Amino acid sequence: MNIGSIALPEYPIMLAPMEDITDPPFRSICKHFGADMMFTEFISADGLIRSGYKSEKKLDILPVERPIGIQIFGNSVDSVKQAAKMAEEADPDCIDLNFGCPVRKVVKKGGGAGLLKDIPLMIEIAREVVTHTNIPVTAKTRLGWDPQHIDIRNIALQLQDTGISALTIHGRTASQLYRGHADWNEIAVVKKDPKITIPVIGNGDIDSPEVALNAFKEYGVDGIMIGRAAIGNPWLFREIKYYFKTGQFLSPPTVEEKVRWVKYHLQQSIEWKGEYKGVVEMRTHFSNYFKGLPNIKPFRHQLVTEFDPEKIFYILDIIVDKYGTGVDT
Repeated sequence: MNIGSIALPEYPIMLAPMEDITDPPFRSICKHFGADMMFTEFISADGLIRSGYKSEKKLDILPVERPIGIQIFGNSVDSVKQAAKMAEEADPDCIDLNFGCPVRKVVKKGGGAGLLKDIPLMIEIAREVVTHTNIPVTAKTRLGWDPQHIDIRNIALQLQDTGISALTIHGRTASQLYRGHADWNEIAVVKKDPKITIPVIGNGDIDSPEVALNAFKEYGVDGIMIGRAAIGNPWLFREIKYYFKTGQFLSPPTVEEKVRWVKYHLQQSIEWKGEYKGVVEMRTHFSNYFKGLPNIKPFRHQLVTEFDPEKIFYILDIIVDKYGTGVDT
């Protein structure tokens, strides 16, 4: 599959952009385990053009991460266009337009999935960004605003006409947030439309090798994107790739392997963000890395309340000692 000049393998698996999750430390781990393409956390167009530190920091890209796209969101043509030009200077492989984030603070300002209420503005933003940038532009959106307003086929056709190079569709409406199940039949409607010639990437509920393969085989998408299922489980990419290649299930990581990567993740987070923020922003990951281990709750509580990195490393060592180096999760 190609996204403009970006060449991807057959059956590409992508890491979805997730706020406060898909920073460079986590992305580098997902890349190690087989993610074929990744995207930054979403970046506010207004924040970027106002030189907001948090927004500018999200432009950081490590060489190991490529190919990677910088995702931006906003509610006006001028601000998104200007932000896209600034993002392009960070030398990503593509610019991704967020037309699908359902979070209230984004939607109430008319950004993200809020643009599903104003399709003409969405299309104008996409067209202007494509026109004024020199790298591939992609877009990510949802099926519609709510179940009564699902019109993703026509939205996809209009976005394609703007010149975008690929479209990712999350199989829920904006009003669903992350509740219920993703409707892949609606994604397939877009992919199987003969008028759609750009790659269509499916997103939503990809949480196992079997589900991943089914997305390609039954719904015909060109690529899949994994979001929440990768939190605390970056080896999911490895397991899917192994299943695609062999038809067999790969053994899950041992506790020892998990702890080794959690330590690496924490070290990288501290180096990139500083000690305090690096530790605090690891807490979502700490809560997920050891899911399923019996009686892990006391250790998880310590991990998400401790501020001293050395004490956290000590707690992680205790977890290995308690559960053994060969225990599968």
